[in-house]
Amino acid sequence: MKIHEYQAKQIMKMYGISVPNGSPAFSPEEAARIAKDFDTPIAVVKAQIHAGGRGKAGGVKLAHNIDEVKYYASQILGKVLVTHQTGPEGKMVNRLLVEEGSNIEKEYYLGFVIDRETAQVVMMGSSEGGMEIEKVAAEMPDRIFKEYIDPTIGLMPFQTKRMAYNLKFKDKVIAKAQKCMMDLYNLFVEKDCTLAECNPLVVTVDNKVMALDAKLQFDDAAIFRHPEIEALRDEAEEDPKERAAAKASLSYVNLGGDVACMVNGAGLAMATVDIIKFYGGEPANFLDVGGDSTVEKIAEAFRIMQSDDQVCSVFVNIFGGINKCDVIAGGIVEAAKVVGLKVPVIARLDGTNHEEGRRILKEANLPMVHAVQKMEEGAELAVKLAAELKAKRAEGKEA
Repeated sequence: MKIHEYQAKQIMKMYGISVPNGSPAFSPEEAARIAKDFDTPIAVVKAQIHAGGRGKAGGVKLAHNIDEVKYYASQILGKVLVTHQTGPEGKMVNRLLVEEGSNIEKEYYLGFVIDRETAQVVMMGSSEGGMEIEKVAAEMPDRIFKEYIDPTIGLMPFQTKRMAYNLKFKDKVIAKAQKCMMDLYNLFVEKDCTLAECNPLVVTVDNKVMALDAKLQFDDAAIFRHPEIEALRDEAEEDPKERAAAKASLSYVNLGGDVACMVNGAGLAMATVDIIKFYGGEPANFLDVGGDSTVEKIAEAFRIMQSDDQVCSVFVNIFGGINKCDVIAGGIVEAAKVVGLKVPVIARLDGTNHEEGRRILKEANLPMVHAVQKMEEGAELAVKLAAELKAKRAEGKEA
């Protein structure tokens, strides 16, 4: 789960991390009122969307007076920002963060993530703050420093000191930098984060260490422990299909292509996405129905996948284990009755009760359903039929 920058800063402030004085605004007039209370005439007007790259897209403006604050707010609110993280469709700006300008001396990067290879939290730091950390890793890998944290003892003072010296914090602020690292780590662990990031973390000319930008992401599986975090959810920023899937206990991620995938198990899902790409197609989604499928759950999966014109075919790729192929087949038949099949469905059922599943589909005699026995055959046919339907839709629009 993601939250907005201003929300992340409110949480960081609770953990003792310094952030600029600021508040969210939902109108130009509100933005101006907020800026009037600042101790400095300089204010920053920042678009609040769940994506990085806002500055390059025109979503962050430096205002030198109240009139400029109001003007920039009016320009950004309601604008669709297109960044490297939003995709070409962009995201509509519905709220702003207005905060005091800071007199910056030096920018740094500081972040905590979970390293899957070592099964540890890793603290990452760089003296190249303000840049995309992926770009720093690609172009200047020697500028990124890491500290792997033993989960049994947590982040140790010697690790924060080593990071502070590696990043070349000046002596006057080393203790403050160490405290910031420890505070951010405590936040990361206690709130079940998957990412806690300050980019940039800055040192000001008066020797303050401050999170100028803030990003927090949380483990969806642990949100039930944090109702205060759940309350910060902005559903307008989330994919409606992903929200609907979560309510139906389906693991769904929109990938933007036109060949929908319905599978059981994350490993098979990844393999299915790969094989669709191999045959020249673009996966529309990652959808794992899990191990407790029911006819109703499969029908709901079809409703979600077909809820817009993005999908041009559906590849059902099931290897029955805990899931039974006859239940999956029954779900496809139910979907045809209740939801309707708007696009070709390619069904490859193997494993537990696969013969019964294939019989159910054959006897249902659904013209939109194509039963296959091999994964390769199914993927190739799904890509082919998607391309044909996409071409027909394009012809219809042109006509």
